[in-house]
Amino acid sequence: YTFQLYFDFSGYTDMAIGSALLFNIKLPTNFLSPYKATSIQDFWRRWHITLSRFLKDYIYIPLGGNRKGELRTYTNLFTTFLLGGLWHGAGWTFVFWGALHGLALIIHRAWKKLNITMPTLLAWFITFNFINIGWVFFRANSFHDAIKVLKGMFDFSSLFGTDIFSKKFTLDNPVVGLAHEKLLNISLNDFSTIYIFELLTIALIVVTLVKNSTQLMESFQQKKSVPLSYLLATSLMLTLALINIIAQSATVFLYFNF
Repeated sequence: YTFQLYFDFSGYTDMAIGSALLFNIKLPTNFLSPYKATSIQDFWRRWHITLSRFLKDYIYIPLGGNRKGELRTYTNLFTTFLLGGLWHGAGWTFVFWGALHGLALIIHRAWKKLNITMPTLLAWFITFNFINIGWVFFRANSFHDAIKVLKGMFDFSSLFGTDIFSKKFTLDNPVVGLAHEKLLNISLNDFSTIYIFELLTIALIVVTLVKNSTQLMESFQQKKSVPLSYLLATSLMLTLALINIIAQSATVFLYFNF
């Protein structure tokens, strides 16, 4: 869901920006590789930028922003994102999601005052996984559903088809042996799982290492002519997209309801 929401939302934002450019209208950038963020503050400077700007200009700053003391700043941050969660839907899971992000921003602001540096990779890992957990509540219809998903996310025993944490790591039953046995007795469902894992790996590489659409646009604008390889690649992607649209029934964008 983490990747699905981003590709879906960022994708139709790019389509809107591209369509507007055909009429010489320049819409504001809405995404800047949010999953490359190394802090929750950095994430909200990259994710749904127009919403972040709206929350800042019409809620956070009118409440006083960071001009009325540290405690008031924390209160304003929490209130802003609590209302931001409520804006997405009148459900407790949305409110809790907003509260999580508000609390995370407070912790981040307090952490910065300690002047403690963290390795970039570790900072990214913590931020990315926090966002992952937050999306569970954003997507779930109830807290019960969210807890079930979280339990599944942290149930690593499913990787080996048994509860590895309830067994001793002995020579007779090592984890390596369990994994080897699983590979030898692979089933059709396992192939499906491997396929999904491969897609998730590719998605992770794209969102963390590949240039975003804004950066690609800027690189095109700096060139006098577009390389033939880019033209062929974009033509191929357009063709595949059109074939996919024709072959399948219409689907609604995930973020359309908001």
